[in-house]
Amino acid sequence: MKLGLQLGYWSARPPQGVGELVAAAEDAGFDAIFTAEAWGSDAFTPLAWWGRGTSRVRLGTSIVQMSGRTPASIAMHALTLDHLTDGRVILGMGVSGPQVVEGWYGVPFSKPLARTREVVSIIRQVLAREAPVTNDGPHHPLPYNGPGAVGLGKPLKPIVHPLRADLPIWLGAEGPKNVAQTAEIADGWIPIFYTPKSAGMYQPWLDEGFARPGARRTRDDFEIAATCHLQIVENVEQKQVVIDGMKPFVSLYMGGMGAKEQNFHHQVFTRMGYGELADEVQELYLSGEKDKATALIPDELVDDMHIIGTPGEVKERVAQWEETGVTTLLLSCRRAAEIRQVAELLA
Repeated sequence: MKLGLQLGYWSARPPQGVGELVAAAEDAGFDAIFTAEAWGSDAFTPLAWWGRGTSRVRLGTSIVQMSGRTPASIAMHALTLDHLTDGRVILGMGVSGPQVVEGWYGVPFSKPLARTREVVSIIRQVLAREAPVTNDGPHHPLPYNGPGAVGLGKPLKPIVHPLRADLPIWLGAEGPKNVAQTAEIADGWIPIFYTPKSAGMYQPWLDEGFARPGARRTRDDFEIAATCHLQIVENVEQKQVVIDGMKPFVSLYMGGMGAKEQNFHHQVFTRMGYGELADEVQELYLSGEKDKATALIPDELVDDMHIIGTPGEVKERVAQWEETGVTTLLLSCRRAAEIRQVAELLA
């Protein structure tokens, strides 16, 4: 199992000290660094900026929101950065949720499965550069001949010859149908809230995708990149402090990320067996009682979602994640010293 550094997306201001983190990850033998986006900072620009000082680590997006750009635009970003980094890019994408897609990007959220399939197909056509890119699907028709079209659209191939036709595409997916489709059409999967306890839930969904005719990968060469916070502590008291500090993030995703009518993260926690808790946390969070919602998060849930413990406990927990099929563990380390400590412990 490889290690990756998850830089995430920015909060109110650009984070400080990221260059030091990235340099430490490369020096310590980490396999990759990843950036993310929500509705503020984008994923590609920070990846290019901080990645410019690297020479070995893979550079991934975790994740690019498909609705924020056309498929051809995403492909242009990926092929450009792949050339500049000598073939080190991993294109991680996802559909986001209806609040962001319709409220921020101003486009319909409907039929995310079909949209994902079209986006991946178009990007693969661009990267293959075998023929002018066309698409007959309803979500991203190429050439466009719908309302407002002047009728002059022409199928095109990219001017730049892509460095790699097989640039890896990883997808963020949460539900049964999305996970199965990811196993069918993608090179890897970026799950959210994947844990050793919940791993068994996903295996039939993955197997369904691998078994489909024309599936791109098998379980043997398919990558699973799970994100967690890893922190080495000296004793039980320190561990409790870290667990308590992680609870607000869990309550945010469980109860506050998305609408009450449709919150994909809430649905994941329900599938994990926390349905009643998720409902109560959501009710409190959406009514503005965030502290009360956070107080309901049990220690054992945080402990399952993240790797927090003494050096011996951390090594044992990392082995458990690896046994479930995780090929890359994406860690949200905050200091260069933590990165070096983790690398030394797990070397």
